[in-house]
Amino acid sequence: MFKNRRKFHEKMTLHPIMTLLFLIGLTILASGILSFIGAQATYNKVDPNLLEYTPTTVQVNSLFSLSGLKYIFTNTVLNFVSFTPLSSLIIILIGFGIMEKSGFLKTAITSLTKKAKRRKVTFVLVLSCILLSLVGDLSYVVMIPFAGVLYMYGKRNPAIGIVTAFAALTCGSGLSVFITSIDSAVLSNTLLSAKMLDPGYSLQTFSFIYIMSVAIVAIALLITKISEDYTAKKLAKYEFDVKEDEEEEFKVGRLERRGLIFASVAGILYLLIFAYNIIPGLPFSGKLLDYSQSFYIDKLFSYNSFFSNGFVFIITMLFVILGLFYGLGAKTIKNNKDFSDALGHSLDGTGKILVLIFFAATFVSIFKQTNIGTYIVASLGNIINSGNFSGFILIFFIFIISAIGTIFVPSSILKWSILGGIVVPLGMNAGISPEFTQVIYRFGESMAVGLTPLFAYFVIYLAYLEKYNQKSRPIGLFASIKYQMPYSLLTGLVLIIIIILWYIVGLPIGVGGTPIL
Repeated sequence: MFKNRRKFHEKMTLHPIMTLLFLIGLTILASGILSFIGAQATYNKVDPNLLEYTPTTVQVNSLFSLSGLKYIFTNTVLNFVSFTPLSSLIIILIGFGIMEKSGFLKTAITSLTKKAKRRKVTFVLVLSCILLSLVGDLSYVVMIPFAGVLYMYGKRNPAIGIVTAFAALTCGSGLSVFITSIDSAVLSNTLLSAKMLDPGYSLQTFSFIYIMSVAIVAIALLITKISEDYTAKKLAKYEFDVKEDEEEEFKVGRLERRGLIFASVAGILYLLIFAYNIIPGLPFSGKLLDYSQSFYIDKLFSYNSFFSNGFVFIITMLFVILGLFYGLGAKTIKNNKDFSDALGHSLDGTGKILVLIFFAATFVSIFKQTNIGTYIVASLGNIINSGNFSGFILIFFIFIISAIGTIFVPSSILKWSILGGIVVPLGMNAGISPEFTQVIYRFGESMAVGLTPLFAYFVIYLAYLEKYNQKSRPIGLFASIKYQMPYSLLTGLVLIIIIILWYIVGLPIGVGGTPIL
């Protein structure tokens, strides 16, 4: 009976591509219906120049029409080509290819983890992923492939590492000790909204450092526990294809150690040159910064920053240098043909990944064009604005609305441009500081971003789950979301507990930041 049920489930499991096609069709149909009934929402947007509210109306655009079909046919290729995860992944994989083919990754991972306990390795991976929120979305195209390789060389199911890394990256996306480019944009909107009630209000860069530090440690421990005690047992055992000449345990010998020394020296020299060019004020330094910005984080990550625009290539070059010099030292790269072949190693068999990215890019662009997401977020903002909430009830509503809104609009900056002008003044009138309101918002969206296929980098997670999938049936899109559900729900629970305890006790949330006005 159970075998028949399992076989039926396998037959009924939709391939992620078919699920994305279904979601695309559903989005087009929903846009037509919502547009026909005149679905729209009006919210007050803060004018930064006049410091006054400007009524802004968002309407659902119908793609269930001739003009909608024209948009789909004329923009699909352009949206795919300009889809950021596509270009970032391809470029990063060039660096990954030479690191893997030369043997650098296997030797480095074996040297670092051979005597380490599994739980410690998982914790370091999780903590690294959370802290890497500083570099923005690039962390997804680096850490997800790396996590798969890390667990594979550790003789564990690579899917455990992929699920864990994605959970840490998403649940930790709103947790940062150092202010990120996203935090900077959100903070600017928070300050602007606060000045609607108090023109002299000010915020400091480290206004969130205490509560963020506690949240990072708590979530890192939580995700590690879920991965080791639940996910590792839930996922099927991975069958390794071990060749006869590789049956003996891999050992780091003289050549491998020499390769690591070569790679370390070359990598450190490259990083020193790179670091010198993002430090302002020294002779001939800071060449990668945008000096039109005021804050250092904006100089680093603004749209006109050389650092920001070239960061993917900078990291790729680091990987190429590590792989090349390891190969020269370990003699796994002997000539230019070996080097050239290694560069394309990770791109072999990426056809399925590219197809998945194509349909994911199409789904994301179509959904954005309909304005359904912004309509839902604006409607949620109006709901909380119409209620007479205060204290714990207001905190809970801000948290939940942030989480729900993230399912439809993963962009932190876009959501906050709608919600910030509503919830910050509401919080101030209820005695809640603007900085604490921002913390509630960032915590709320952190628990939900890993559950939405509208998040651009979700497809990287899905593609790598499928890459290491050994089952006869594909890993469905909803199954991949199901893997993230325990992380999301428990992260949300822990974060709301931290928020409530901090609010009750009234401890500072950072330097100059308090939960209560």
